[in-house]
Amino acid sequence: MTETALFETSIKSLPFLHRGKVRDIYAVDDDKLLIVQTDRLSAFDVILPTAVPGKGKILTALSQFWFDKLAHILPNHLTGIAPESVVSDNERNQVEGRAFVIRRLKPLPIEAIVRGYLVGSGWKDYQKTGAICGIPLPSGLKLADKLPGGAIFTPSTKAAAGTHDENIAISEVEKLLGPALTAQVSAKAIQLYSEAAEYALQCGIIIADTKFEFGQDEKGELYLIDEVLTPDSSRFWPANQYHPGQNPPSFDKQFVRDWLETQDWNKKAPAPVLPNDVLWQTMEKYREAMRLLVQLSIELNI
Repeated sequence: MTETALFETSIKSLPFLHRGKVRDIYAVDDDKLLIVQTDRLSAFDVILPTAVPGKGKILTALSQFWFDKLAHILPNHLTGIAPESVVSDNERNQVEGRAFVIRRLKPLPIEAIVRGYLVGSGWKDYQKTGAICGIPLPSGLKLADKLPGGAIFTPSTKAAAGTHDENIAISEVEKLLGPALTAQVSAKAIQLYSEAAEYALQCGIIIADTKFEFGQDEKGELYLIDEVLTPDSSRFWPANQYHPGQNPPSFDKQFVRDWLETQDWNKKAPAPVLPNDVLWQTMEKYREAMRLLVQLSIELNI
Protein backbone atom coordinates (compact mmCIF):
# COMPACT_ATOMS: atom_id res chain seq x y z
CA MET A 1 0.00 0.00 0.00
CA THR A 2 1.53 3.25 -1.10
CA GLU A 3 -1.04 5.63 0.36
CA THR A 4 -1.78 6.65 3.91
CA ALA A 5 -5.39 5.93 4.77
CA LEU A 6 -7.72 8.91 5.24
CA PHE A 7 -9.68 8.10 8.39
CA GLU A 8 -11.46 11.45 8.56
CA THR A 9 -11.29 14.80 6.82
CA SER A 10 -10.48 18.15 8.35
CA ILE A 11 -11.75 20.75 5.88
CA LYS A 12 -11.93 24.21 7.41
CA SER A 13 -12.91 26.20 4.30
CA LEU A 14 -16.47 24.80 4.32
CA PRO A 15 -19.04 24.35 7.11
CA PHE A 16 -18.94 20.80 8.46
CA LEU A 17 -22.35 19.09 8.59
CA HIS A 18 -22.08 15.39 9.32
CA ARG A 19 -19.71 12.45 9.68
CA GLY A 20 -21.25 9.09 8.76
CA LYS A 21 -19.84 5.59 8.73
CA VAL A 22 -17.82 6.34 5.59
CA ARG A 23 -18.70 9.82 4.33
CA ASP A 24 -17.89 13.28 5.63
CA ILE A 25 -20.36 15.96 4.50
CA TYR A 26 -19.78 19.70 4.13
CA ALA A 27 -21.98 22.58 2.96
CA VAL A 28 -20.85 24.26 -0.27
CA ASP A 29 -23.82 26.65 -0.41
CA ASP A 30 -27.59 26.54 0.02
CA ASP A 31 -28.01 24.21 -2.98
CA LYS A 32 -24.90 22.01 -2.92
CA LEU A 33 -22.97 19.68 -0.63
CA LEU A 34 -19.46 18.25 -0.67
CA ILE A 35 -19.45 14.49 0.05
CA VAL A 36 -16.04 12.94 0.82
CA GLN A 37 -15.62 9.16 0.77
CA THR A 38 -13.06 8.43 3.47
CA ASP A 39 -11.25 5.11 3.95
CA ARG A 40 -13.25 4.23 7.07
CA LEU A 41 -14.65 0.73 7.25
CA SER A 42 -17.68 -0.37 9.27
CA ALA A 43 -18.96 -3.80 10.21
CA PHE A 44 -21.97 -4.76 12.29
CA ASP A 45 -22.85 -1.03 12.32
CA VAL A 46 -19.60 -0.17 14.14
CA ILE A 47 -16.83 1.95 12.61
CA LEU A 48 -13.60 -0.01 12.81
CA PRO A 49 -10.45 1.68 14.14
CA THR A 50 -8.50 0.54 11.06
CA ALA A 51 -9.10 2.32 7.74
CA VAL A 52 -8.47 0.69 4.35
CA PRO A 53 -6.05 2.82 2.28
CA GLY A 54 -7.64 3.96 -0.97
CA LYS A 55 -11.06 2.45 -0.27
CA GLY A 56 -12.78 5.83 -0.59
CA LYS A 57 -11.26 6.37 -4.02
CA ILE A 58 -12.56 3.01 -5.22
CA LEU A 59 -16.05 3.77 -3.90
CA THR A 60 -15.94 7.12 -5.70
CA ALA A 61 -14.69 5.70 -9.00
CA LEU A 62 -17.22 2.87 -9.00
CA SER A 63 -20.11 5.15 -8.08
CA GLN A 64 -19.12 7.59 -10.84
CA PHE A 65 -19.03 4.69 -13.32
CA TRP A 66 -22.51 3.50 -12.36
CA PHE A 67 -24.01 6.98 -12.15
CA ASP A 68 -22.87 7.56 -15.74
CA LYS A 69 -23.93 4.12 -16.97
CA LEU A 70 -27.41 4.28 -15.44
CA ALA A 71 -28.19 7.97 -16.02
CA HIS A 72 -30.71 7.09 -18.75
CA ILE A 73 -32.90 5.38 -16.12
CA LEU A 74 -32.92 8.13 -13.52
CA PRO A 75 -31.15 11.47 -12.96
CA ASN A 76 -28.66 11.59 -10.10
CA HIS A 77 -27.44 14.14 -7.60
CA LEU A 78 -24.03 14.84 -9.18
CA THR A 79 -23.34 18.41 -10.30
CA GLY A 80 -20.15 17.80 -12.28
CA ILE A 81 -18.37 20.49 -10.26
CA ALA A 82 -14.78 19.53 -9.40
CA PRO A 83 -14.46 18.98 -5.64
CA GLU A 84 -11.00 20.59 -5.71
CA SER A 85 -12.61 23.85 -6.80
CA VAL A 86 -14.71 24.28 -3.66
CA VAL A 87 -11.99 23.83 -1.01
CA SER A 88 -8.80 25.74 -0.27
CA ASP A 89 -5.58 24.76 -2.05
CA ASN A 90 -4.07 23.09 1.00
CA GLU A 91 -7.19 20.88 1.38
CA ARG A 92 -7.27 19.49 -2.14
CA ASN A 93 -5.39 16.35 -1.16
CA GLN A 94 -8.36 15.43 1.07
CA VAL A 95 -10.85 15.45 -1.81
CA GLU A 96 -8.90 14.47 -4.93
CA GLY A 97 -10.39 11.29 -6.40
CA ARG A 98 -12.64 10.68 -3.41
CA ALA A 99 -15.36 13.34 -3.39
CA PHE A 100 -18.46 14.62 -5.19
CA VAL A 101 -20.14 17.99 -5.22
CA ILE A 102 -23.83 17.11 -5.20
CA ARG A 103 -27.22 18.78 -5.28
CA ARG A 104 -29.03 19.15 -1.98
CA LEU A 105 -32.06 16.89 -2.19
CA LYS A 106 -34.54 15.49 0.31
CA PRO A 107 -33.62 11.82 0.94
CA LEU A 108 -36.44 9.31 1.09
CA PRO A 109 -36.72 7.71 4.56
CA ILE A 110 -36.11 4.13 3.33
CA GLU A 111 -33.32 1.95 2.00
CA ALA A 112 -34.31 0.62 -1.42
CA ILE A 113 -32.99 -2.94 -1.31
CA VAL A 114 -33.20 -5.07 -4.45
CA ARG A 115 -32.50 -8.81 -4.24
CA GLY A 116 -31.81 -11.12 -7.13
CA TYR A 117 -30.59 -14.06 -5.03
CA LEU A 118 -31.66 -15.61 -1.75
CA VAL A 119 -29.01 -14.71 0.82
CA GLY A 120 -28.36 -12.62 3.91
CA SER A 121 -31.36 -11.34 5.87
CA GLY A 122 -33.58 -12.37 2.97
CA TRP A 123 -32.53 -16.00 3.45
CA LYS A 124 -33.26 -15.73 7.18
CA ASP A 125 -36.71 -14.28 6.49
CA TYR A 126 -37.43 -16.99 3.93
CA GLN A 127 -36.44 -19.76 6.35
CA LYS A 128 -38.84 -18.37 8.97
CA THR A 129 -41.78 -17.31 6.82
CA GLY A 130 -41.32 -18.54 3.23
CA ALA A 131 -41.30 -14.88 2.17
CA ILE A 132 -39.13 -11.74 2.14
CA CYS A 133 -40.77 -8.51 3.31
CA GLY A 134 -44.11 -10.22 2.91
CA ILE A 135 -43.38 -11.26 -0.69
CA PRO A 136 -44.08 -15.03 -0.90
CA LEU A 137 -41.47 -17.22 -2.61
CA PRO A 138 -41.69 -20.82 -3.86
CA SER A 139 -40.89 -23.50 -1.32
CA GLY A 140 -37.71 -25.56 -1.52
CA LEU A 141 -35.31 -22.78 -2.46
CA LYS A 142 -31.69 -23.15 -1.34
CA LEU A 143 -29.25 -20.61 0.06
CA ALA A 144 -27.89 -18.37 -2.73
CA ASP A 145 -30.51 -19.56 -5.26
CA LYS A 146 -31.40 -17.07 -7.96
CA LEU A 147 -34.92 -15.85 -7.29
CA PRO A 148 -37.10 -17.69 -9.83
CA GLY A 149 -39.48 -14.80 -10.47
CA GLY A 150 -36.77 -12.21 -11.01
CA ALA A 151 -35.42 -9.46 -8.78
CA ILE A 152 -37.64 -8.17 -5.97
CA PHE A 153 -37.85 -4.86 -4.11
CA THR A 154 -37.45 -5.47 -0.37
CA PRO A 155 -37.19 -2.11 1.41
CA SER A 156 -35.82 -1.50 4.87
CA THR A 157 -35.88 1.24 7.44
CA LYS A 158 -33.06 3.76 7.75
CA ALA A 159 -31.74 3.00 11.19
CA ALA A 160 -30.23 5.58 13.49
CA ALA A 161 -26.52 5.34 14.20
CA GLY A 162 -25.69 2.28 16.28
CA THR A 163 -28.92 0.47 15.45
CA HIS A 164 -29.80 -1.95 12.66
CA ASP A 165 -31.94 -1.49 9.55
CA GLU A 166 -35.07 -3.65 9.53
CA ASN A 167 -36.88 -5.12 6.54
CA ILE A 168 -40.39 -3.70 6.13
CA ALA A 169 -43.40 -4.62 4.01
CA ILE A 170 -44.42 -2.62 0.95
CA SER A 171 -47.56 -1.55 2.83
CA GLU A 172 -45.33 0.18 5.41
CA VAL A 173 -43.44 2.00 2.65
CA GLU A 174 -46.75 3.17 1.17
CA LYS A 175 -47.61 4.73 4.53
CA LEU A 176 -44.34 6.67 4.41
CA LEU A 177 -44.21 7.61 0.72
CA GLY A 178 -47.69 7.08 -0.64
CA PRO A 179 -48.66 4.40 -3.19
CA ALA A 180 -47.59 6.32 -6.32
CA LEU A 181 -44.07 7.17 -5.13
CA THR A 182 -43.63 3.68 -3.67
CA ALA A 183 -44.49 2.14 -7.05
CA GLN A 184 -42.06 4.49 -8.82
CA VAL A 185 -39.21 3.74 -6.39
CA SER A 186 -39.82 0.00 -6.67
CA ALA A 187 -39.88 0.04 -10.48
CA LYS A 188 -36.78 2.24 -10.80
CA ALA A 189 -34.82 0.26 -8.20
CA ILE A 190 -35.53 -3.03 -9.97
CA GLN A 191 -34.66 -1.52 -13.36
CA LEU A 192 -31.38 -0.12 -12.03
CA TYR A 193 -30.45 -3.44 -10.46
CA SER A 194 -31.46 -5.52 -13.48
CA GLU A 195 -29.42 -3.50 -15.98
CA ALA A 196 -26.41 -3.40 -13.67
CA ALA A 197 -26.63 -7.13 -12.91
CA GLU A 198 -26.79 -8.01 -16.60
CA TYR A 199 -23.69 -5.92 -17.31
CA ALA A 200 -21.80 -7.21 -14.26
CA LEU A 201 -22.43 -10.82 -15.21
CA GLN A 202 -20.63 -10.18 -18.52
CA CYS A 203 -17.68 -9.02 -16.38
CA GLY A 204 -17.69 -12.18 -14.26
CA ILE A 205 -19.53 -10.74 -11.25
CA ILE A 206 -22.94 -11.71 -9.88
CA ILE A 207 -24.68 -8.87 -8.05
CA ALA A 208 -26.68 -10.84 -5.49
CA ASP A 209 -28.33 -7.79 -3.97
CA THR A 210 -27.78 -4.08 -3.57
CA LYS A 211 -29.01 -0.98 -1.79
CA PHE A 212 -30.11 2.19 -3.56
CA GLU A 213 -31.03 5.51 -2.03
CA PHE A 214 -33.30 8.08 -3.61
CA GLY A 215 -34.05 11.75 -3.04
CA GLN A 216 -36.45 14.36 -4.34
CA ASP A 217 -36.08 17.97 -5.40
CA GLU A 218 -38.50 20.75 -4.51
CA LYS A 219 -40.74 19.70 -7.42
CA GLY A 220 -40.93 16.10 -6.25
CA GLU A 221 -38.75 14.72 -9.06
CA LEU A 222 -36.95 11.50 -8.11
CA TYR A 223 -33.14 11.26 -8.13
CA LEU A 224 -30.60 8.52 -7.49
CA ILE A 225 -28.33 9.61 -4.62
CA ASP A 226 -25.64 8.43 -2.19
CA GLU A 227 -23.37 5.70 -3.60
CA VAL A 228 -24.25 3.18 -6.29
CA LEU A 229 -23.39 -0.51 -6.66
CA THR A 230 -20.14 -0.54 -4.70
CA PRO A 231 -18.78 -3.36 -2.49
CA ASP A 232 -20.04 -1.31 0.49
CA SER A 233 -23.64 -1.23 -0.74
CA SER A 234 -23.85 -4.52 -2.67
CA ARG A 235 -23.09 -8.20 -2.46
CA PHE A 236 -20.73 -9.08 -5.35
CA TRP A 237 -19.93 -12.74 -6.07
CA PRO A 238 -17.37 -14.15 -8.53
CA ALA A 239 -19.54 -15.88 -11.14
CA ASN A 240 -17.04 -18.72 -11.59
CA GLN A 241 -17.31 -19.67 -7.90
CA TYR A 242 -21.11 -19.59 -7.64
CA HIS A 243 -22.83 -22.76 -6.46
CA PRO A 244 -26.42 -22.70 -5.15
CA GLY A 245 -26.66 -24.09 -1.64
CA GLN A 246 -23.60 -22.31 -0.29
CA ASN A 247 -22.49 -18.75 0.28
CA PRO A 248 -19.97 -17.80 -2.43
CA PRO A 249 -16.92 -15.69 -1.56
CA SER A 250 -17.57 -12.02 -2.10
CA PHE A 251 -15.83 -8.84 -3.27
CA ASP A 252 -16.74 -6.90 -0.18
CA LYS A 253 -16.11 -6.64 3.55
CA GLN A 254 -17.49 -10.11 4.29
CA PHE A 255 -13.85 -11.15 4.74
CA VAL A 256 -13.62 -8.60 7.57
CA ARG A 257 -16.92 -9.75 9.10
CA ASP A 258 -15.73 -13.36 9.04
CA TRP A 259 -12.50 -12.42 10.83
CA LEU A 260 -14.39 -10.35 13.41
CA GLU A 261 -16.66 -13.32 14.12
CA THR A 262 -13.56 -15.21 15.33
CA GLN A 263 -12.68 -12.49 17.83
CA ASP A 264 -13.81 -12.07 21.42
CA TRP A 265 -15.86 -8.96 20.64
CA ASN A 266 -19.43 -7.98 21.60
CA LYS A 267 -20.03 -6.07 18.31
CA LYS A 268 -20.04 -2.74 20.09
CA ALA A 269 -17.49 0.07 19.90
CA PRO A 270 -14.57 -0.07 20.17
CA ALA A 271 -13.96 -2.75 17.56
CA PRO A 272 -10.74 -4.78 17.28
CA VAL A 273 -7.85 -3.45 15.21
CA LEU A 274 -7.55 -5.29 11.89
CA PRO A 275 -4.27 -7.16 11.31
CA ASN A 276 -2.31 -6.23 8.20
CA ASP A 277 -3.13 -9.42 6.29
CA VAL A 278 -6.89 -8.90 6.74
CA LEU A 279 -6.49 -5.26 5.73
CA TRP A 280 -4.52 -6.15 2.60
CA GLN A 281 -6.89 -8.90 1.47
CA THR A 282 -9.87 -6.59 1.98
CA MET A 283 -8.21 -3.91 -0.14
CA GLU A 284 -7.49 -6.44 -2.89
CA LYS A 285 -11.14 -7.53 -2.99
CA TYR A 286 -12.29 -3.94 -3.53
CA ARG A 287 -9.64 -3.36 -6.20
CA GLU A 288 -10.51 -6.57 -8.05
CA ALA A 289 -14.20 -5.67 -8.12
CA MET A 290 -13.36 -2.32 -9.67
CA ARG A 291 -10.96 -3.85 -12.21
CA LEU A 292 -13.56 -6.36 -13.37
CA LEU A 293 -16.50 -3.96 -13.52
CA VAL A 294 -14.85 -0.88 -14.96
CA GLN A 295 -12.65 -3.01 -17.23
CA LEU A 296 -10.01 -0.35 -17.26
CA SER A 297 -6.71 0.01 -15.47
CA ILE A 298 -7.61 3.10 -13.46
CA GLU A 299 -4.65 4.64 -11.70
CA LEU A 300 -5.84 5.73 -8.26
CA ASN A 301 -2.38 6.07 -6.71
CA ILE A 302 -3.19 3.44 -4.10
